Amino acid sequence: MGRAFEYRKERKMKRWANMAKVFTKVGREIAIAVKEGGSDPEYNPRLRLAIQNGKTANMPKANIDNAIKRATAKDAENYDEVLFEGYAPHGIALIVEATSDNNNRTVANVRHIFSKYGGSLGTSGSVEYMFTRMGVFKIKAEGVDLEELELDLIDAGLEELKSDEDEIVIYAAFESFGDMQKALEERGIAVNSSELVRLPSHTKELSDEEVEDVIKLIEKMEEDDDVGNIFHTMNEG
Repeated sequence: MGRAFEYRKERKMKRWANMAKVFTKVGREIAIAVKEGGSDPEYNPRLRLAIQNGKTANMPKANIDNAIKRATAKDAENYDEVLFEGYAPHGIALIVEATSDNNNRTVANVRHIFSKYGGSLGTSGSVEYMFTRMGVFKIKAEGVDLEELELDLIDAGLEELKSDEDEIVIYAAFESFGDMQKALEERGIAVNSSELVRLPSHTKELSDEEVEDVIKLIEKMEEDDDVGNIFHTMNEG
């Protein structure tokens, strides 16, 4: 297996390695969700997603509740979502999702990282068309009839099902994320994890040396507190 595949596994582990940083990012997700759709998770799919992310990261319930309270306070910090598009070395397209309370700072930091590590910051729309936004839900495969599940979830926006012995991955259209979330809850199906992702329409194969160049840029980008998610067109094997 190539270096890109190994990196994907390392990245998942590193993502949860620094709990303080993860909790901060989940807190920002909660703040954005509350600002967008209110503080009641029953009527706010995005807030339910943020809470799920917190639970997945072993964030204590008290921390989650406090984050919601802070987001509804009169003096709550005002975070905005910022989307950056550009290229890493070797023609790999990147989308960087960030949340910021100081847009000038975030833009300067992201531009610097692109430039320092052999990439280039693009303009709005320069690479976004290469990705499709989707909701991804993962559930246990044990005891699940795939054909029955597929029929049950079509009306909720199901796009695709993938499965192995242990897990089923459910792909839903981005705009159907809330409907799918609700459909799974109504059927009593426990969700191991859920997220909004940007899937590349095509990927590019790189040598191990070239992969290292891309990884270096991505890892530096991930160190920035404002950066939440990064999506790319590198073939991870």
